[in-house]
Amino acid sequence: MKCLQVALLAALVVAVPKVGAVDIEPFIRKDKFEQIKLSPSGEYYAATVPLEKQTILAIVRRADNKVLSKFGMGENTVVQAVHWVNPTRVLFSMGEKFGALDQPSGTGELYALDAKEGSTGELMVGQRVATNTGSGAGSHIQAKKVEMVWAELIDDLRDDDRNVLVEVGTFGADFPRVERMDVYTGRRLRVASAPVRGATFGTDHSGAVRFASGQEFDNHQKLYYRDGDNGEWRLINDEAESGLSKEPVGFSADNKKAYLQVEAAHGPDRIVEWDPATNTTRDLVGDDTVNPLGVLHEFGTDVPVGAVFDKAPMVSKFFDTSSRRATVQKNLEAAFPGQDVFVTSQTVDGGLALVLVSSDRNPGDYYLFDTKTQKASYLLSNGEWFDPDHMNPTREISFKARDGMVVHGYLSRPLGSEGKRLPMVVFPHGGPFGIQDYWGFSRDVQMLTSAGYAVLQVNYRGSGGYGHDFHEAGRKQWGAAMQDDLTDATKWAIAQGEADGAKICLYGASYGGYAALMGVAKEPTLYRCAAGYVGVYDLPTLYTDGDTHQRAYGRNFLEDWVGSRDAIAAVSPTRMADRIKVPVFLAAGGEDERAPIQHSKLMERALIQAGVPVETLYVDSEGHGFYTPEHQREFYTRLLAFLSKNIGGQPATPSAGGASTAK
Repeated sequence: MKCLQVALLAALVVAVPKVGAVDIEPFIRKDKFEQIKLSPSGEYYAATVPLEKQTILAIVRRADNKVLSKFGMGENTVVQAVHWVNPTRVLFSMGEKFGALDQPSGTGELYALDAKEGSTGELMVGQRVATNTGSGAGSHIQAKKVEMVWAELIDDLRDDDRNVLVEVGTFGADFPRVERMDVYTGRRLRVASAPVRGATFGTDHSGAVRFASGQEFDNHQKLYYRDGDNGEWRLINDEAESGLSKEPVGFSADNKKAYLQVEAAHGPDRIVEWDPATNTTRDLVGDDTVNPLGVLHEFGTDVPVGAVFDKAPMVSKFFDTSSRRATVQKNLEAAFPGQDVFVTSQTVDGGLALVLVSSDRNPGDYYLFDTKTQKASYLLSNGEWFDPDHMNPTREISFKARDGMVVHGYLSRPLGSEGKRLPMVVFPHGGPFGIQDYWGFSRDVQMLTSAGYAVLQVNYRGSGGYGHDFHEAGRKQWGAAMQDDLTDATKWAIAQGEADGAKICLYGASYGGYAALMGVAKEPTLYRCAAGYVGVYDLPTLYTDGDTHQRAYGRNFLEDWVGSRDAIAAVSPTRMADRIKVPVFLAAGGEDERAPIQHSKLMERALIQAGVPVETLYVDSEGHGFYTPEHQREFYTRLLAFLSKNIGGQPATPSAGGASTAK
């Protein structure tokens, strides 16, 4: 466990990006830790530590940085979500490598580990827990029954150190339930059942389950409410009727009023206060451009007092301006200007807080902040080998699309460049619906700017974060208005003098891969190349291959948001290969269930038949995105070489990481 102690105590090691041959290693190197959380008493940290072939959980005493206990499941396993459930016990979930897929997947199990020497961890709930069941009435014979369930924490019950609330579901079933679980014995008692498929639950400060939000097969959100654990569920919003969704985000201190994030017919979401007794609402806070990114709670409580909004940097707004959190947050933002400041965990009394400070050029520094003395002590950093002073900047941009809709995004460029007529990579995000690019540190963006490129990220219509009507504007617009937004963004960058119009390439993953190939098909003279990574290119096969179509809600989603099978054939890059006139690079994983490798192979075949130069990188054991460092190294080396050949940026330095196992 020396690696954890080094992570907690080490000084920064500087790596300076330069516009020259790019060293891939800093961009694929694992951090010395992934998560770190302060215990409710402030005595301990819980940290997840990536080792060579697994990620483990370690509990460290803050006073002397001694590792008291640790847990790992061996090769090809990772620790996922981590929660302190009382001052000395942590509840956490695990991921495990299944079959040939390189990337671990969640097991649905919950484990526990204590902050004491010798604690080795216990399985609390999940498919590998064998429960004792009697073989008959009055029988003393016990049989072992395996329970095929998944579980996740929904409420740590702040005033109860013995129990928590977990959402539990049976594999293959659609209606989960809420159970009170003893964190030492694993015994569970049902306290609520879902009134809707795929429900997530919201609780008040007493631990009563008051909200359930889910969707039936029509994919319209339904929000249910009840007055307490003995109350009856009642439907308070059906998106199919109202046209808008509402989600609970908390309760007032007396549990009499609820706070909701609600969509507006036009413009971004708002945070409102709702009185269940009178069914009246009061507007609290919002922004003219972006949705609330999350709520801010008063120190030492779960009571919302404000919200944060994704700007550059993040902006906090408070509806309870007299709260201690409002004062402290404003002081922190003043102390770290130009950066996002986020409290990741805190003591139960709110006296100490673990604060993450990050930006477009800083992957994240952690500070221990005393809320009473207002003093912050540096603890450790993500990506400690990156020097923020030498990283490349990102700024917000906006422009009007051809139909007048305002579209937002981000433009990054090499540090010190004048930003004029640079070779540019247009980098559309995946998803596409409800997903967005954020201002912040991106290893992909830093790698590309270090190679000498401007990088343009566009939150095209259909993206999340900008309100209901902007999201809806993307419905059935694959290859149409969504693609036009990328084209218009590219032309905007050329007109602004930011990009060299003769040196622009598209590169994206998943839907971004589709957009890259569709871009060069639809605008054959605008771009000089396209790189598609784990993309979907033959849209009708979404109805037959992959995991989206396998359940009714997935098939309905395809019909409602992407388009009918016949309609989307016309906007499939595989059917438009004869319009592509520039080189293409395709990369995909053989175990990808979201965008099966067949999409890439069909695209490759169509390009070859059309006489288009195409390069490929297929890795049989990878899924929806390459997971292992050796495969990431090969992919980025190939990508930079491809871009360099076509639009003139820098390639990667020769790899010191050994031979690739890619096929």
